[in-house]
Amino acid sequence: MSILKKVEQFREEEERLRWEGTFADYLELLKEKPWIAQTAHSRVYNMIKDAGVEEVNGKKEYSFFKDQLYGVEESLEKLVEEYFHSAAKRLDVRKRILLLMGPVSGGKSTLVTMLKRGLEQYSKTDKGAVFAIKGCPMHEDPLHLIPTHLRKDFQEEYGIKIEGNLSPLNMMRVEEEYGGRIEDVLVERIFFSEDKRTGIGTFSPSDPKSQDIADLTGSIDFSTIAEYGSESDPRAYRFDGELNKANRGMMEFQEMLKCDEKFLWHLLSLTQEGNFKAGRFALISADELIVAHTNESEYKSFISNKKNEALHSRIIVMKVPYNLKVSEEERIYKKMIQDSDLAHVHIAPHALKVAAIFTILTRLKEPSKQGVDLLKKMRLYDGESVEGFNSQDLEELKQEDPDEGMSGIDPRYVINRISSAIIRKQLTSINALDVLRSIKEGLSEHASISKEDRERYMDFIAIARKEYDAIAKKEVQKAFVYSYDESAKTLMDNYLDNVEAYCNKNKLRDPLTGEEMTPDEKLMRSIEEQIGISENAKKAFREEILIRISAYARKGKKFDYNSHERLREAIQKKLFADLKDIVKITTSTKTPDESQLKKVNEVIARLIDEHGYNSVSANELLRYVGSLLNR
Repeated sequence: MSILKKVEQFREEEERLRWEGTFADYLELLKEKPWIAQTAHSRVYNMIKDAGVEEVNGKKEYSFFKDQLYGVEESLEKLVEEYFHSAAKRLDVRKRILLLMGPVSGGKSTLVTMLKRGLEQYSKTDKGAVFAIKGCPMHEDPLHLIPTHLRKDFQEEYGIKIEGNLSPLNMMRVEEEYGGRIEDVLVERIFFSEDKRTGIGTFSPSDPKSQDIADLTGSIDFSTIAEYGSESDPRAYRFDGELNKANRGMMEFQEMLKCDEKFLWHLLSLTQEGNFKAGRFALISADELIVAHTNESEYKSFISNKKNEALHSRIIVMKVPYNLKVSEEERIYKKMIQDSDLAHVHIAPHALKVAAIFTILTRLKEPSKQGVDLLKKMRLYDGESVEGFNSQDLEELKQEDPDEGMSGIDPRYVINRISSAIIRKQLTSINALDVLRSIKEGLSEHASISKEDRERYMDFIAIARKEYDAIAKKEVQKAFVYSYDESAKTLMDNYLDNVEAYCNKNKLRDPLTGEEMTPDEKLMRSIEEQIGISENAKKAFREEILIRISAYARKGKKFDYNSHERLREAIQKKLFADLKDIVKITTSTKTPDESQLKKVNEVIARLIDEHGYNSVSANELLRYVGSLLNR
């Protein structure tokens, strides 16, 4: 389908969604669809909830934020449940400004943009439909037409609570255009749009000396005063400030804490009472979510100022820290690269993972828990199993420092360094070593990094390099194993036969001669030693394996090579240990013979076909691993 055809379809769909009728018609529609009278906070919460909620390990994950925000699931759950959900229930929290606080490039702006774009789309759905008094510059809620003394009766009949009063402009219009007959007032369906300034506003402070409060609350239209005769005539007022235009939806208050005080005082009344003062009119009702964002240093400066105390209690602070999971950081880099002009460059497998390891280490706080270093902490955070530690230990680690994730290297820095390496060296393929080298070179140019932090970060680069060395060896050794899965399965079956005989105090029967044999202790220990199982711990480990096999059997599941993570690791390491000398000789020989050359070509082909390398990065990997093994 051509793009013009899609544009035409989009236009037709918008036309189909349009609705216009009298207030009496709207009340009939309300009986059929009572949810269309929801508040701004309720609409945002339902938008997130309707996109889908999944429970993973006792934590809620929201599909609305999927593929855009990574590794901040706990912060998002807190935001949705403690703020949006509570605000949707009309609890007092909705009378607060939502202030997102976090480090640069931590996802605050992305989160706000997602809410704005989401509301634009949600207002086009049946569940998110918004209706307003036709011709009102503030797209006012039609229910404000119901007189105050009848609102209790209305709530009993419709089950809907009305908040807010009719604006001065619409009060005049009802009298002059409709002769006081509210049932005849025209109502229309509106669609949120930041570009058209409908239901979504953005306020950004500029020079305090030149910025006018009218940017927030609207202003007098001096060209019409002669026509209407007074500045207090609502028709002589432009209801075009961001607070006016964001009514019924949300307003983003950029750099709120840098704003002049006179702008902030308007927010006191709006958040607490749901109205604000504009021109020579009575208070104007507004129903909108106000979202601001700032960094930690600005927030600390703000709360230390006694003059701001009145605003402190009107603000709900939600921390948006950096992601602390290596796998999620890797996804952030992949997304940023896909969105850039670097998408055509081949990035070797694990290059982004190694960069992520370095980045996450800069964000983690030194653990105080005994037996845990930064690497173990990093692995636990990423969902890996670490011997001797469980989920309870993980929760304790997370609670050690509430400011963890509020500092460290940001994702943009890493992407900038990758870009620098590619552009400066005219590379079409980049590997983990190129990335680490570029990150290291950039640290000395990074003005905001202190000398102490720079030295610490250099240590993290060395740790990330060691992690890559282990990954690279494993990758090459795995590629050298012909029919790897079959080899692993054969070795595991042999091990399990011996373990079963050992635990049950039975003999094994030789498949060729048929004679009875004692369990092969040498074979079992050669595998168990790969993962550090001591002589004293071997019996418990073997019994654990048998228990796992019987548990699988009870459930009708087959115990295979991937059923026990530590056993799988032991099998891999045993296979790799047996092949180490072959790998070492083949990769380090400058003039390989025909059989060695054939083996190298097979490995390169496997790295390309099965592991995601190209010919350049596969050859680089082999050379690097060869040099590691020859050290």
